[in-house]
Amino acid sequence: MISVLCGIIVNPEGEIFIARRKPGKSLAGKWEFPGGKLEEGESESDCLKRELLEELGMEVEVGKRLGENVHHYPTFSIRLIAYRCSCISASYQLTDHDEYTWVKKDELVNYNLAEADVPLVEMV
Repeated sequence: MISVLCGIIVNPEGEIFIARRKPGKSLAGKWEFPGGKLEEGESESDCLKRELLEELGMEVEVGKRLGENVHHYPTFSIRLIAYRCSCISASYQLTDHDEYTWVKKDELVNYNLAEADVPLVEMV
């Protein structure tokens, strides 16, 4: 079981940040709440800050823990832990993604979200 942190990043207009996994990556073409794997000895907050900075050039303020979802994909299982975040600054330099957007909560159904992320929509 892989522990993965993700940020439900909300802007002042109430829009939520999502990014699409690029070709060649696991779950390519799927949209997700971005984040990454928790490393041994790392706090959940530190992990999320590090991963968002590495993957998106985004500095965030990590807020409330919203919940988690365990999902079993055919080749691996993840424990996806979601935190509400606020974007402080971003270069949007994409490393694991090929596209990103800010959307209203009710628009999330229009995106092909990764299966583990789908239950988190209710936590937004």
